[in-house]
Amino acid sequence: MQYQQPMLRDNALQGKTYIVTGGGTGLGKSMSKYLLELGANVVICSRKLPILEATAAELSQATGGQILPLACDVREYEQIEAVIEQSVARFGRIDGLINNAAGNFISPTERLSHRAFSSVLDIVLKGSTFFTLAMGKHWIANQQAGTILSIVTTYAWTGSAYVVPSACAKAGVLAMTRSLAVEWAKYKIRLNAVAPGPFPTENAWDNLLPPPIREEFDPAKKIPVGRTGEHQELANLVAYLMSDFSAYINGDCITIDGGEWLKGAGEFSNLDMVPKEMWDMLEAFTKGNKK
Repeated sequence: MQYQQPMLRDNALQGKTYIVTGGGTGLGKSMSKYLLELGANVVICSRKLPILEATAAELSQATGGQILPLACDVREYEQIEAVIEQSVARFGRIDGLINNAAGNFISPTERLSHRAFSSVLDIVLKGSTFFTLAMGKHWIANQQAGTILSIVTTYAWTGSAYVVPSACAKAGVLAMTRSLAVEWAKYKIRLNAVAPGPFPTENAWDNLLPPPIREEFDPAKKIPVGRTGEHQELANLVAYLMSDFSAYINGDCITIDGGEWLKGAGEFSNLDMVPKEMWDMLEAFTKGNKK
């Protein structure tokens, strides 16, 4: 299948340097791998340095590219500034930022504590905003062009039941993207977003669709093209939007979901069918108590 193949020409991103938050696992890892394959330098960051170091070693061996793993809690502005400083010290400059770090879980909203709500908002909305602000300030001070891409979701504009903290946070990131695309264009800073549909990843898939309900609520059943996404498809789109080939795209959000949201807005709204007793089981499952 052609959609499983790399899209851009060899060395299309040669000499570029990109920061990918949440780059140690899942979609962040897949995006980072493709950026490296295209000749870019990549900085991956998250809170868990051992995971980042293992990913960096794996991707460096697989691609021959230069990758720098740096521990960073995107909720802490000073740590973000340190990542930018260390990235510049290593590679000389930064050309782009991918806001990919996220947190999410399914739950009836009335079961959530205010702390659970804040944990998602702090990572997704505040983390993306903090990193965007720090990166923008750096580029503006150095009179340098840059590109920022944020990974959002289709329910950023439709909303979705059972993932209300994530819907609120992603909607805020999308609003930030569109607002700054206008405000910072004069500095030659572009901002865009990508809204992926279901792209299976081990950790996120277990939290959002644990095995007890995965078959019944299989997302592929409500996607018009009849399947979930391949990581290379998303990586192709992201690499294009981070490249100079997309220089005239600014302030947009591109959906890549096989038509899912058009068929039924609110990605998790069909979980109305889950009874209260099963929510107790699912909560225990996602917390690691799989008995």
